[in-house]
Amino acid sequence: MKTANGLKKTSTSIEYLIQIMRALRDPDSGCPWDIEQTFETIAPYTIEEAYEVADAINRRNMSELKDELGDLLLQVVYHTQIAEELGEFNFEDVANSVSDKMITRHPHVFGDQKIESSEELKTNWENQKERERKNSKSGGALDGVAMALPALIRAYKLQKRAARVNFDWTNIEGVIEKLKEEIAELEFEIKKDNNNQNILEELGDILFSAVNVARKLKIDPEQALRENNKKFINRFEKMENLIQKDSKDITNLLPGELDSYWNKAKKDEKSR
Repeated sequence: MKTANGLKKTSTSIEYLIQIMRALRDPDSGCPWDIEQTFETIAPYTIEEAYEVADAINRRNMSELKDELGDLLLQVVYHTQIAEELGEFNFEDVANSVSDKMITRHPHVFGDQKIESSEELKTNWENQKERERKNSKSGGALDGVAMALPALIRAYKLQKRAARVNFDWTNIEGVIEKLKEEIAELEFEIKKDNNNQNILEELGDILFSAVNVARKLKIDPEQALRENNKKFINRFEKMENLIQKDSKDITNLLPGELDSYWNKAKKDEKSR
C-alpha cells in the first residue's frame, strides 16, 4: 500500500514509523528542521516526552497515555535514525540489545533459576546489573548513574549504589539525626554571614539527607514530593475558593489572613 511521499505501508507499524523518520531525515527531500537535528538537540524533547508519559499515567488518562507513548517511541526512532546515519547502530540493534538484557536479567523466566519471593527477585536483579557494570569496566560503584537525571532521583540512585558496597547507615535513626544536623548547620550559616554559597551547600546537604531518609523507609522521594505538590495545589485552590466565597481579593489579604484561610482549607480537607 502506497502512501504520501512514496512511503509503503509495511507489515508492522514500527517499520512504517521508521520509514517515516527516514523520509523526514532524507537530505534531498526531507524536512529541513528534522534534518538538522542531532542527539544533543533532540535530547531535551526526549526528556519532556518521558515526563508527559508520567503525567498522563498520574492523571489516569488512557487516551493521552496512548498519544504520549507514541511521542516517546518517536524519540527512540529519532535517536536510532541519527545513529544509523552515523554508522553506529539501528533500531533493530537497540531492540535486540534490550531483549538480550531482559532475558539475562530474568533467569527465573527464561532459565532454570527458582525465585521464592519478590524480595529475592529484586536482589537478583540488582546483582545482575552489578555484574553487567563490572563486565563493562565502567569504573567505580557510582559510575553509570546518568548526569541528566533530575537531582532528586539521581541522589536516590547514588545512595542506593553506595549502600550496595555497605557505605550506609545501619538504621533510620542515624539518618534522621544526620538530617537534623544538616538543618542546624543551615541555620548556623544563615545567622553567621548569609554567604549564599555556604547556604546553597547546606541546603543541598539537607535535601540529600531527606532523600536518604526516604530510601531507608523504602519510599520513592520523587513520588513523595509529587504527592505533596498535588496536596499543595488542592489545598491552595480550596483556599482560593474560600476567599472568593467571602468576596475578597487574595492579592489584598495580609499574611495572617492568608494563614487563617489556609488553615480553614486544611481543616476542611481533613474532615472529609
